[in-house]
Amino acid sequence: MSLLIKNIKKLVQTETATAVKWRAGKDMQTLPCIDNAWLYIEKDKIADFGSMTTLPALDVQTIDANGKMVFPSFCDSHTHLVYAKSRELEFVDKLRGLTYEEIAKRGGGILNSAEATSLSSEDELFETALQRLNDIMHLGTGAVEIKSGYGLTTESELKMLRVIRRLKEHSPLTIKANFLGAHGVPMQYRGHQKDYVDLIINEMIPLVAAEGLADFIDVFCDKGFFSCEETERILTAGIKYGLCPKIHANEMAVSGGVQVGVKYSAVSVDHLEQMGQAEIEALKGSDTMPTVLPGCAFFLNLPLSPVREMIAAGLPVAMASDYNPGTAPSGNMQLILSMACIRYKLLPEEAINATTINTAYAMDIHDHLGTIAKGKTANLFITKPIPSVDFMPYAFGENKVETVILNGKVQA
Repeated sequence: MSLLIKNIKKLVQTETATAVKWRAGKDMQTLPCIDNAWLYIEKDKIADFGSMTTLPALDVQTIDANGKMVFPSFCDSHTHLVYAKSRELEFVDKLRGLTYEEIAKRGGGILNSAEATSLSSEDELFETALQRLNDIMHLGTGAVEIKSGYGLTTESELKMLRVIRRLKEHSPLTIKANFLGAHGVPMQYRGHQKDYVDLIINEMIPLVAAEGLADFIDVFCDKGFFSCEETERILTAGIKYGLCPKIHANEMAVSGGVQVGVKYSAVSVDHLEQMGQAEIEALKGSDTMPTVLPGCAFFLNLPLSPVREMIAAGLPVAMASDYNPGTAPSGNMQLILSMACIRYKLLPEEAINATTINTAYAMDIHDHLGTIAKGKTANLFITKPIPSVDFMPYAFGENKVETVILNGKVQA
């Protein structure tokens, strides 16, 4: 299939010269665009694009995008969108003053979702997750990382990862699977947590690898969860089986997780609500993407990650949704774009880089997604008529996406 989009008011996040893996520091203010543009798709790839003054004669299906803009699809590099049920009762507990840690200690939080997952069939988890994927697709997301971690038993973790595998087969979104067996400690292992870490290393990881169920391995390295030593053991085991490291770090406290992530060349360290100068220095010169989750900080009223300080230090920053039932029940990346500007004081250009090219790097898909470039996969969206790029984060209460194109095909 071939498709031409013409009369594009502004073609956003174009890449015409040497490919870049991310944008960092002052370069995060760089957002290459072409006004009054066209874009040509062949099969599932971006074949060419340019100014309307250079439009070639093409006898193909055409979309007239007069007054509208074209963006690369958002890449959401941190989600937990396979889950069995919502947790609004805990939302009310938080309103009454209970902390996330207090809810977790009494068996709520992650353990609540783990119990619900154990009682749900693979088909039930698949159907609800597929609907969530459809919802976020129409909000502009074209690639998503999905974690396990609501299993916490070998059987349930494998069940979640098999669901993610089915989602890869049935959804047009680009999906990466992340094994997060070290998301929480089951009640039966409280007081002898080492035994649960041993279970992850000796039983779960080999089985996950044997079925080829995961692209990444992740650990919740934070106060009240997994220590740096435990994190290193789990990551080392995962790396031996070819799993790429990621880390949940510094949500509750300065945990040392950032430094562990850098040591083991994690593709990203995520959350980062608690960050000091030592963490920023550790990230300098590394290949690890610091990833901030504005929805979680908003929902839990957590301190904001020092994003401006990180950028001033020359670091790249990615921003993802953390879509999950307990601490960030939204996968709306348009809202994350707005939060990036409103709460973290990013310029619109910085926020778009944080949710496209930088999150693509955090998913290890930057070679074929995240920008408008020849040869990259044609994952993009056409906006409704909007006045400027700045309108995208400004108008936070509405869906600005009119047409979604994934793998070169218009999605219904």
